[in-house]
Amino acid sequence: MNSNRRNFLKTMGTGATGLALGTAAISASGCASPGPKPEESDGPVLFIGENIALADTQYGKVRGYQLRGIYYFLGIPYGADTSGQNRFMPPQKPKPWTDIFPAVWWGNSAPQIMEKRYANVYSSFIDHWNYDDVSEDCLRLNVLTPAINDGKKRPVIVWLHGGGFTNGNAIEQDGYHGENLAKKGDIVFVSVNHRLGPLGFTNLAGVGGEKFAASGNVGMLDLVDSLEWVRDNIPNFGGDPGNVTIIGQSGGGAKVTTLTAMPSAKGLIHKAVVLSGAGTRSGEKEYSEKLGAYILKEAGFSAGQISKLQEIPWLDYIMIANRAASKLAQESGPGPSGMRRGFNPVVDGVFLPQHPYYPEATPVASDIPMIICSTMNESSPSRTSPELENITLDKVIENVKTRSGFSGGFGDKAAEVVNAYAKVFPDKKPVEIWSMVSSSRQGVVSLADAKSKQPAPVYVAWFCWQPPLFDNRARAAHCVDICFWFYNTDLMLTHTGGGARPRKLSEKMSDALLQFMRTGDPNGGSLPAWSKYSSERGEVMVLDDISELKNDPDREARKALPVI
Repeated sequence: MNSNRRNFLKTMGTGATGLALGTAAISASGCASPGPKPEESDGPVLFIGENIALADTQYGKVRGYQLRGIYYFLGIPYGADTSGQNRFMPPQKPKPWTDIFPAVWWGNSAPQIMEKRYANVYSSFIDHWNYDDVSEDCLRLNVLTPAINDGKKRPVIVWLHGGGFTNGNAIEQDGYHGENLAKKGDIVFVSVNHRLGPLGFTNLAGVGGEKFAASGNVGMLDLVDSLEWVRDNIPNFGGDPGNVTIIGQSGGGAKVTTLTAMPSAKGLIHKAVVLSGAGTRSGEKEYSEKLGAYILKEAGFSAGQISKLQEIPWLDYIMIANRAASKLAQESGPGPSGMRRGFNPVVDGVFLPQHPYYPEATPVASDIPMIICSTMNESSPSRTSPELENITLDKVIENVKTRSGFSGGFGDKAAEVVNAYAKVFPDKKPVEIWSMVSSSRQGVVSLADAKSKQPAPVYVAWFCWQPPLFDNRARAAHCVDICFWFYNTDLMLTHTGGGARPRKLSEKMSDALLQFMRTGDPNGGSLPAWSKYSSERGEVMVLDDISELKNDPDREARKALPVI
C-alpha cells in the first residue's frame, strides 16, 4: 500500500483501528452497556504505556494498548517469515525475542495482487477495504480481550477472513472488528493472517518430491499453527484454550470446513461457524500436482531447479503461477461441478485426507457443533444499476444461462430454474429472483445434510434482512451479515445504514453467537427457539426484523437446480 493511502487511513480513521478510535460515540451506542456518564464522557478512552497492556507469550513479551476497556494486541507473530527457503514449506515457529514486542499495529497482509484493488469506487465505498503493507512475513494474529492475566477462562473466537483462498486479510472490512463482541460477551477475539493464493497452495509434491509434500496445503497449515498458538498462549490473554470457536465468511467459511477436516487441527477447534462459504469439497491431488508442473515449466526451470522458485520475488511468482493456472484450465476444459481448481487446499491424503463434507462428513469433525448461514441474495445485480430493477423474467433467464453469481450458468435448465423460484416466491421481483437463483442455498443444504449425520448438532440460518441503501437495491448481499454477528452494525454503516433497526437484529444474532460459543447451542438469547437441522424438515432460522424458524422454505425451488 502506498503512503498516501496509509496516511489517509490514519487521518480520516477509515481503517479498523482509526475507525474504532474516531467513533467512540457510535461504537458505544451499539454496546451492551448504556455508555459513559456525563462526568466521565470527557476522560481518555485510550491508554498506552510501559505496563498498561503487557502480556507473556511463549516467544516473549508483547505490549499492546487499552481502548474503551478492551486490550488490543495487534500483529503478534505466530510463525516465522515465509520467504526464501521457507516458501512452500510448513510454517516455522517464530524466533523468540528478548525485547518487548510492540503489538500496536496490524500485521502485514499476505502477498496478493494489490494493483487496482481500489479501482471500483463503489466496492471500495461499500466494503471499506483496509490494507497496509504486503509481504511474506505475514503470519501474524490479533488478540482483543477484556482482561489479561486474571486467571479467567473466557470463550475464544478465531476469525478467518474471506477473499477466497487468494485475497483478503484479518481487518479487510470494518465489520470484522472484534471490540464490540469482546466487550458485550466477555470473550476473547482473535483474527489471523496467513498465506494465500499461489504462495499458500502451489502443490509441488509431484515435481519436487517429499521435500515439497506439504506445499499444496501450507496456507491451511498456517491456520493450524495459529490455533496451536491460541492453545499455548491464550490463557495469558484471559482466554480458554478448551473452548475455541472458529468462524469465517465466504472463503473464510471454506477455511472453516477445511480446518474441521484436518487431523492436525483435531482438539484445537470446539465449535465452528460457516458464513456464505459452505465448502464441501477441496482440490484434487492429480490436478493440483499437474498445475505445479505447469508452473515450473512457465518459470523456465527443470525439476532439478525447483528451489529457484523460492528465490523469485513474490509478485513475479504470483504472475507466473497465474499464467500457468490459466493455461492448464484452458487445456483441461470445465471440471466436474462443485470441484475446486486453481489455488486452494488439496485432498493430498495426508494433511487433508478427504473432501471435508463430500460425499460424507469428515470424521475429524464428528464432535464439533456448527452454525451455517448464508444471505438471501449474496449478490444484487441492480445495486449500482437501477435500470435492472425493471428487468423481465425472460431477460433473467437469458442472463443466467451463461453466468450465475460466482459460478457458471444453468444453460438449458435456466428457464426451469428461474420459473421454479418465481413460483415459490411470487412476491419477489424478477431482479430478486435473479439474485436468489444466483445465490441458492444448495451448498448450505448439502453441507448441513452431511453434517447432520454426525453426533454434534448443526444449526442453519438464512439472513434475509434488507438494508435501506442504494434506494433499497443493496439487498441481503454477500458479507452484509458479518457485522450483525459481531455487533458492528453501527460500525459497518455502508452495509447497514446504521441506527436502531439493524442494531436490534444484531443484538439478537450476536446473543445467539455468544451462546453458541459458550455451549454449542445458539438458544437462550432473544431469537425464537432455534431447532437443530434435520434433512427431513430442513429447519432454518430466517433472520430478519422479525425472525422465525421455518422448514426449508426454498426446497421446492431448489429441486430445479442442477445437482452439484
